[in-house]
Formats: sequence, structure tokens, C-alpha cells
Amino acid sequence: MAPVKSSGTSEKGDYPWWLVALLVIAALLAAAIITNDIFTQVFTVVLKGIGVTIFVTLTGFALATVLGLGIALMALSEHVALRQVARFYTEVVRGVPILVLLFYIAFVGAPALVVAANFLAAPIISAGWMEPLVVRDISLMWRAIIALMIGYSAFIAEVFRAGIQSVDKGQVEAAMALGLSRFQRFRLVVFPQAIRVILPPLGNDFVAMVKDSSLVSVLGVADITQMGKIYASGSFRFFETYSIVAYVYLILTIGLSLALRAVERRLRRAEAR
Repeated sequence: MAPVKSSGTSEKGDYPWWLVALLVIAALLAAAIITNDIFTQVFTVVLKGIGVTIFVTLTGFALATVLGLGIALMALSEHVALRQVARFYTEVVRGVPILVLLFYIAFVGAPALVVAANFLAAPIISAGWMEPLVVRDISLMWRAIIALMIGYSAFIAEVFRAGIQSVDKGQVEAAMALGLSRFQRFRLVVFPQAIRVILPPLGNDFVAMVKDSSLVSVLGVADITQMGKIYASGSFRFFETYSIVAYVYLILTIGLSLALRAVERRLRRAEAR
């Protein structure tokens, strides 16, 4: 009996024609930006917001990763109270849309934080050593970063939890038999093995945050999307403007996706050795 061929295509034989098509489209758009004055002007304006987009994404994701790891460790704690708090946090935060969370942190959370800070610092303020805080002292950009941090930390916590739980319990028991402390077990045994499971979904969350960072434009933060909105509202060049905005985001997200895939391949090769 002849062997049955797989209906799927192997990864080695699957030539990335999608990437070729994207590169051709990117080259055509780049040529249009260079040769067309309108596209050049739009691209110059939109590019002014790329620094803000990168800063918001990197800062928000770094903070969300740290907070998410803390929530994941709480969820795996031996103490019931910590596990319940972690579950409450993840379920509530994951149930609120990022856009709603942005508005809530910007216009409810920030004023509440200012009131709480002034209350705690009342003796210092009354002594004249410090001026009372006002809401405008917290910039809209940092309110947006805090909202993204909170929103993504719940999803990242679940990624960390699943990755840590994927490590075989025998590994942990062997580390305990060697007399390693809890921190040493996590740093030397659990985390190096869990990172192989954690990295792919964590990378997906990073790419998703690049896209969701465009939501900060609703607060007037001068990112890529906001700069495009400002230009389009004044020039009525909506096609040209949002084509360039989409082009810039595609460059960022696809570039990151390809870089993350390269890292995953290296990890697989290292694991195979």
C-alpha cells in the first residue's frame, strides 16, 4: 500500500509567498511616498507620532509584564486569599474593554489617585513642604500607559501561569531535594523551562499592544493615529492619510512578528540539541 501524503504543507516546503506579496506592496507604497508630494507630506506628519507609539508600547508592555508575573505568582500561591485576589483581578480586568479601561483610568482613576495622594500627604501639604497635586499633573500619556498596563497584565498573568504550570512537577521536586530555596527553584529550574512555552503568546500580546496603543489617540495623545487624525481632519485627505497610518502599523507589527518567529526557531533548535 502506498503511503498517504499529508494534506498539509511542511514548514520547510511552505515558501512565504505572503511575505513576498507584502514586500511588493510595501515597495509600491514606498515608491508612492517618495514620488507623490501628498503621500510624502502625510508620511512626514504621521512619522512624528512614531516615537510616542513606541514609548507607550514599550513602557506599557514592560510594566504589564512585571505586574502580570506578580499576579501569576499570586495565582499559584499556597495561600487561598492570594489565589482568590489574583483570580478576581484577572476576571474583572479581562471583562472590561481596553477602550473603556482607558476612559476609566483617565477620568476616574487619575482623579481618585490625586485625591488619595493629597489625603496621605496632608501633613506635609499643611506644613507648606509640598504643593497639593492636581489632576493635570498626571499627563494623559501616562494615564494611557497605566490603562494599557492594567488591561494587558491580566492576559499576561494567564500566559505566565500556564507556562509555569507546564513545567513537570518532578523537576520542582528534584530541585527541592537538592535544597534549593523557592526563589532559586523558580530562577534556575522553573522559569528557564517555562519561558519556551511563555514566549510565543507573550510575543503575540506584544504585537497586539502595538496595535492597541492606537487607542490612546482618543485621549489626545500624539501617537501615529492621532497625528493622522489631525492631518485628515484639516486636509480631508482621508484615503492618503489612513493608508499611510495602516502602512506604518503594518511595518511595525509584521517586523515584530518576523523577529519573534526567528527567536522561536532559535529556541526550538536549542531545545533539539
